[in-house]
Amino acid sequence: MERVQVNGVDLAYQLRGVGSPLVMIHGAQGDQTMFDGLAERLSDSFRVLTFDQRGSGLSEKPHCEYTIALLADDTASLMEHVGFEAAHVVGFSMGGTIAQELALRHPAKVRSLVLGCTTPGGTRAVRIEGNAFAQAYSTKPMTPEERGRALAEAAFTKSYIEQHPEVVLAMIEARRQRPLDPIALERRLKAVLSHDAYDRLPEIGCPTLVITGRNDALVAWQNSQLLAERIPGARIIVLEPAGHCFWLEQPQTTYEAIRDFLDSVSQRN
Repeated sequence: MERVQVNGVDLAYQLRGVGSPLVMIHGAQGDQTMFDGLAERLSDSFRVLTFDQRGSGLSEKPHCEYTIALLADDTASLMEHVGFEAAHVVGFSMGGTIAQELALRHPAKVRSLVLGCTTPGGTRAVRIEGNAFAQAYSTKPMTPEERGRALAEAAFTKSYIEQHPEVVLAMIEARRQRPLDPIALERRLKAVLSHDAYDRLPEIGCPTLVITGRNDALVAWQNSQLLAERIPGARIIVLEPAGHCFWLEQPQTTYEAIRDFLDSVSQRN
């Protein structure tokens, strides 16, 4: 793990593999460890950059205003620091909103986009209300057991948890090892809820893959339809059964879909 000051904030990041640059952007209360398995597999052909955003993981957690634009600019600056002039960009959940903004604000830095379980934001986005969402994204102080269990039960399908009860324990341990800062989380959630790229999506000119789980209880899968309809030439894949953490429920299918897409982009260039 390496560290660097980016836009006045200390960020933790990791580089692995060789090949074309690839940046992976995590979700609202996640950190770069959510990509460990997928990043490791992709590192056989790509130079993979993962990092903890400001307010997350092992990075600094300032109690200031957060915006998706600010997080996109952080990403662009970190890319410059590691020598990535342009890269394939993978963003899941809140990371997908940051990836959209990165492509819109810094188009020369984005060779292709993979947008997973994310939303265009704004009034046209399909919202999910309910107890699972409220519990998973609560900003009140919670024990690692409470927060880990709440997120696991919202992020995975019920059948997957029944077959893999260890994922609940893994979520709890993750929160124990990397506690969330409730104030920073609240600022990050405010940022993602303010995100609205719907009208600007047709400006994205790079090849784009949109992928999600049909059983997502946190970000409705129909948001992926909106993204695919609005971004010129975008492809969409909806996995079933799969919840918000579709890449963990269907790791092989997810890897193959992303790898095939990235290989197809490389062949065009």
